[in-house]
Amino acid sequence: MDEKYEVLRLKNQLCFPIYLCSKEIQRRYTPYLDELNLTYTQYVVMMYFWEHGSSNVKAIGQTLLLDPSTLTPVLKKLEAKGFITRTRSEQDERNLIVELTDSGRDLRDKAISIPAKICDCLALSEEEGAALYRILYKILNNVEKQPI
Repeated sequence: MDEKYEVLRLKNQLCFPIYLCSKEIQRRYTPYLDELNLTYTQYVVMMYFWEHGSSNVKAIGQTLLLDPSTLTPVLKKLEAKGFITRTRSEQDERNLIVELTDSGRDLRDKAISIPAKICDCLALSEEEGAALYRILYKILNNVEKQPI
């Protein structure tokens, strides 16, 4: 490879191992999430609700960095599964309020062991996990500040 193109080699890209790790970690979630009848994105949305309870669609999208074209189908599927309800706000019908159902709350008890199972497969020490967490959030915060 011509030396000036060396920068374009996969081995020289920070984004590539991040991409691969994300893909592989999500793949490790699959058997656990299949038992809950959830996709990975649905699981992330459910974790949001287990933490926040009810919310509007805009707040969910901002927190999870999901645009409406991605979030709306996920919410519709979670509603069809009986895990959430979606209702229009009485104050402003443009505002869609999403709430957990009893079934959605009960699902949390079934999901409680998943984080530990994923941590086990990562085989990181507690210190390594904490350092990686800090670095990833530093990257996210820095990227969010940059205009596209």
